[in-house]
Amino acid sequence: GCLLLWLLPSVLRAQSSEEARPRSMPCQQSPAKVSCKGVGLRKFPKELGQGVKYLELSNNFIQNLSGSYLPGFGQLEYLDMCFNQLEAVSATTLAQLPRLRSLLLGSNHLDRNYYANGQAFRLLRNIEVLDLSANNLESHMAGWYISNLTRLRVLDLSRNKMTRLPVGIFWSTPRLRELDLSNNYIMEIEEGAFEALELLEVVNLALNSLHCISGFSLTQLRVLNLSHNALELFVSEEGAEPYLLQVLDLSHNRLLYFPELPKAHYLTHLNLSNNLIASLLPGSHHPGEFVLRYTEMARFNRTLHTAAGLTHVADLDLSNNRLQLFPFTFFHSLGSLQSLSLAMNCLQDIARESLTDGMEPSDHLPMPLEHATLSVRSLDLHSNAIHVLPRWFFDYLPQLETIDLGSNSLQPCESQGSDRGGNLGEGSHVPAPGGTCTPFYNVPRLKHLSLCKNNITRLQPYAFNQTSLLSLDLSGNKGLFMPKEALGGLELSLQKLSLRGNQMDNSKAELPCLDTLKVLDLSGNNLSLLPTGLFCSPLESLDVRNNNLLTLEKLALVSWSHSLKDVSIAGNPFSCCSLAWLDT
Repeated sequence: GCLLLWLLPSVLRAQSSEEARPRSMPCQQSPAKVSCKGVGLRKFPKELGQGVKYLELSNNFIQNLSGSYLPGFGQLEYLDMCFNQLEAVSATTLAQLPRLRSLLLGSNHLDRNYYANGQAFRLLRNIEVLDLSANNLESHMAGWYISNLTRLRVLDLSRNKMTRLPVGIFWSTPRLRELDLSNNYIMEIEEGAFEALELLEVVNLALNSLHCISGFSLTQLRVLNLSHNALELFVSEEGAEPYLLQVLDLSHNRLLYFPELPKAHYLTHLNLSNNLIASLLPGSHHPGEFVLRYTEMARFNRTLHTAAGLTHVADLDLSNNRLQLFPFTFFHSLGSLQSLSLAMNCLQDIARESLTDGMEPSDHLPMPLEHATLSVRSLDLHSNAIHVLPRWFFDYLPQLETIDLGSNSLQPCESQGSDRGGNLGEGSHVPAPGGTCTPFYNVPRLKHLSLCKNNITRLQPYAFNQTSLLSLDLSGNKGLFMPKEALGGLELSLQKLSLRGNQMDNSKAELPCLDTLKVLDLSGNNLSLLPTGLFCSPLESLDVRNNNLLTLEKLALVSWSHSLKDVSIAGNPFSCCSLAWLDT
């Protein structure tokens, strides 16, 4: 009896574990495609219908692809075995897959038995797409796996343990067009490692440990990602052949200056964010600034014209660097520039930094317009230390439509614009003492403006007159006082307004009749009443969370009954006795 009682819990546990074990789900099958994704398979399925071309076996527990006779697999073109426990692949099996074009083996254990597996891979004569990512492969292992794949076009070796790219590693893959080597430990690329890859167009080397790119000669590349390395130096070869590079990502490195790209005439997107670039002016590079020593440093004694050939760059990101200067002449040479980010730098006084002759800031143009006008449509200057933008700043940006000036210290000037559209003359603004305010009026092309977190305490009358803004962000300016005339001139254009988190009470938030306003954010204030000017706006979205509202005026809700689509009201002390507005 004691023995039986002692055995009983074990039997019950065994039964319960059998019941708890998930039953394998059936595969989904169509005439040419079979998906057995995540159904608990431990072995390669041996029997499938004739003519299957697409087989998905990812997220299972298959360890071996070996020693099996596979009837009906002769037509297979695509095989996905990612996220299994695969460690052995046999030549016998691969020989039965003569038409296989795409083989995805990411997130397995192909570092085990790599030599025998690599020999079996020699039978993959028609393979074009190969994924060997996340297999703990070292450089010599990866090289062995691809040593005979002459038709390979796309190769993924990301998330492995490669430390170097030896010369000859890609000799057997001359047709390669896309190569992903990201998230390895690559510290060295031997000269000539890419020499055989004359058709290569896309390379991802992000998240490695590269310190220097010297003599960059892959002229046929279209896309190159070198982000998240430790690069201090990027120098391209000065050959006669132009580079076809269109997208270059050098973000999250240790670059001290703008890279040398004299022949990159087709470059359209350049990301240099999160580096250590302190100046864009010629002759500002000093070899002593480098952490490591490079023989190429002697080349930087001459004056550099790094941006002269970048005539097609449309998107340039220089955010999160150490720039103190805003040299209009440098950006002027980028004749196609549409989007420019200088966010999170050390910019302070735009005027002083734009002058090359040491003149003090003034309201006069520091240089002829034709020498410095930018084609930029979107400009991001948030999180700098800018106190004032001079009057000529927007003259140099005649195409500007969007500007983010959040997290600076700018104070908008007052404009005498009571005529709501009269022509502003030369003396029509009333600047703050000492020229410490910024004129945002009379910028006709500007559509989107952010002045959030600028410590603006009072918005001057007609501050945006004759600037036909569609959206305006004034959030995060605690204690902001906004008289009714402050938004004068925007009655017929403004569609989106944010006054979030300003701690404004009823007396500080006055709005004119904004005939086109659709989206309004008043959250995070101290309002007990909605501004009466809102009642004539065709609001579609209203956010009044975290205020002191006891009710919503029925008159307002009636006027919005045909337009309002969503309203956020949480965090208000609504009176249970005054909820008739809910009916509306």
